[in-house]
Amino acid sequence: MAEHNEFGKLAEELAEKFLVEKNYKILAKNFRFQKAEIDIIAEFNNQIIIVEVKARATDAFMLPQEAINKKKIRLLVAAANQFLEENNIHLDTRFDVISVLPNDDGKLEISHIEDAFQSFDAN
Repeated sequence: MAEHNEFGKLAEELAEKFLVEKNYKILAKNFRFQKAEIDIIAEFNNQIIIVEVKARATDAFMLPQEAINKKKIRLLVAAANQFLEENNIHLDTRFDVISVLPNDDGKLEISHIEDAFQSFDAN
C-alpha cells in the first residue's frame, strides 16, 4: 500500500477514535455508492453525521478541508441519501469534516469542523 494510503487509513482510524470518545455511534465506515465514498457515518444527538476525513502531511498549499469541492459535495450527498434510504433512516443529516495534520513537533492533530457544508451548497 502506498505511503499516502497508509496515512489516510491512519487518519480515518484517528478520526473514528476521536468521534467515539465524544460519544458518536459509528454506523458505517467507507460506505461506497457509485463514485462516492463516505469515510465515516455516525449518529450523534439524534442526527446522522456524514464525516469526510482529510489528511495532509503539510498545510503549505491548502488546508485539508479546502480540498472538498462542489463535485465532492454532490457525491457525498448522493451517497448519504443512498445510505439513509437503504437503512430506512429518517433523521436530520449533518456534514462534518475532520482534518488531520502534523503539528510543528510532528504529532498529528485533529480538527473537527461540524456542519462544514450544506447539501444545497452543491448546486
